[in-house]
Amino acid sequence: PDAFFLHTSGCVPMSVWKDAGASHYGVLYPMQTFSRGKKIGWGSVPIFTEASGPSELETVNALAGSLSGQVRELDSEKRGRMHLAAVFACNFTNRMYAISEKLLEECGIPFDVMLPLINETAEKVSGMAPEKAQTGPAVRGDERVLELHRRLLDGHPEWLRLYELISKDINRNLF
Repeated sequence: PDAFFLHTSGCVPMSVWKDAGASHYGVLYPMQTFSRGKKIGWGSVPIFTEASGPSELETVNALAGSLSGQVRELDSEKRGRMHLAAVFACNFTNRMYAISEKLLEECGIPFDVMLPLINETAEKVSGMAPEKAQTGPAVRGDERVLELHRRLLDGHPEWLRLYELISKDINRNLF
């Protein structure tokens, strides 16, 4: 009955502990991507906390504070939205990197040629709104280049659908 239950999920609501009959519970969600063998610099990782009461929140915040200087309280609903945003910013972006790598492999170009571009884009969005940093043929409405890209994706119908959806979304939201 005195056990303290804690989870680290962005999408699981804190109420999972209450529903399980726990009295003392909370959430410590580090918004970071984790891969085996890759060390994390915890000091700047945003950690979002929530707890069943004030004393539990104090405990969770102390634990989070021992890991990072970026601790914020966030309820389950907002944390779920945060996780969704993280999927777009991280997981989907990484999938785009993987597609880029495959396209480059098809013509014998190493993926590392993309790193300066990737780094510049990440650096830009740390200083300006992502919408303002958007570049490319969809922003310009350059149908000639968009059509060339469509033809180059003929052998990859799934990637062509992604290209079309994302290009339309960029064009629709920036013009």
